[in-house]
Amino acid sequence: MEILVFMIVGVLIGRFCFPKKLKKLNEKMQVFMTMLLIFAMGVMLGRRENLIHELSSLGFKSLIFCLIPIILSTIIVYFLTERFFDRDKEEGE
Repeated sequence: MEILVFMIVGVLIGRFCFPKKLKKLNEKMQVFMTMLLIFAMGVMLGRRENLIHELSSLGFKSLIFCLIPIILSTIIVYFLTERFFDRDKEEGE
């Protein structure tokens, strides 16, 4: 929950308080910080003693965490598209 609060605060600061002249620097810092985060996650995984034995369960968990959002997003987009695009067609005719 705390992570979401920090993310929302960051978005609001970036939207309303951050000077536009520093936008390019901000974009470069975001890319750098993302790469640093991925590197740190790799180091944390690499330090695990049982990583080789846990790969199958980690792979399965990753697959589940990937498939659930993809399936739910596809379903939501499908129903929203059906609802809003059908209305636009009826209004145009």
